Amino acid sequence: MFCRHFAVLFMLIAAAAARAEPAREIVPVKSRQLSQFRVGSNERLFGALEFIGGIEMTSANPLFGALSAIRFLPDGQSFVAVMDTGHWVKGAVIRDDAGGLEGLTDLTVTSITDANGEAQLEKWRVDSEGLALREGQAIVSFEQSPRIEVYPYPGFAEAKPVGQMALPFPVEELRSNGGIETIAIAPKDGALRGAAVIVSERSVDRSDNLFAGILEGPMKGAFAIVRADPYAVTDGAFLPGGDLLLLERRFNFASGLGMRIRRIAGADIRPGAVVDGDVMLEADMGYQIDNMEALDVIALPDGEIRIVVVSDDNHSILERNLMLEFRLVK
Repeated sequence: MFCRHFAVLFMLIAAAAARAEPAREIVPVKSRQLSQFRVGSNERLFGALEFIGGIEMTSANPLFGALSAIRFLPDGQSFVAVMDTGHWVKGAVIRDDAGGLEGLTDLTVTSITDANGEAQLEKWRVDSEGLALREGQAIVSFEQSPRIEVYPYPGFAEAKPVGQMALPFPVEELRSNGGIETIAIAPKDGALRGAAVIVSERSVDRSDNLFAGILEGPMKGAFAIVRADPYAVTDGAFLPGGDLLLLERRFNFASGLGMRIRRIAGADIRPGAVVDGDVMLEADMGYQIDNMEALDVIALPDGEIRIVVVSDDNHSILERNLMLEFRLVK
């Protein structure tokens, strides 16, 4: 009898561990400023982008890292991010006297909860890769267990999802580790009328084009984006005028890491279309880059457009957490 009771108790403890209570923790971060984008050069202009500055971020707290998507709030300082370990991140940037990135402050990490209000620990369930914010909603895309879940905004960090968004193509077509990587909100005054748009990382159709979709509104439906092998899409955001910026990353042992930003004309995005765009920026290991995973667009009150890109260190000592900022000049 004792052994049976002990076995039941053990199973209950194991079940509780697998469905841990949501964790919330304030995480201190140290930052080192980066004054150069191209290593050893004071060059500032790179195609259509001007490098403003960047930071390399470290923390003694093992929670920090694995940043996969970031969205800045209208003040251009505060942000919300997600980690692919299944965590929300809230914080703000600190700027120096010249307006460049200097560090982070008020960084709070909270577990993303499931429909039962519980934090899930299995990586395949919590692989949150994309994030979009709009009035009333924080929308998260998950890759390995492909789904798009909607959380209340504000209040997402303390809430369970309130719904899901349907995909415009069969979920079976998505690769387990190359699925939905990007979710972005189109401008309200554009043809897409503020719709959520998704792009896959490496999942392709029969023509070898990346799966993409408009999830709602008058233009709802699937479209495709020309795949640029060996690059994979890791994030994206819309410019105020309606064009879509895609952050892309490549890695192979012959040429190492690389990143680029591609600009897709907003007028081309519609159901059934196959779209491509111009490369605005391309960088290799001769630049201050790493595993670049997140991109956002900041529209300042004076009309200036900033573009921020962030890397994911995969909680590895071989990779870095970087935040780089550019100004759109043309």
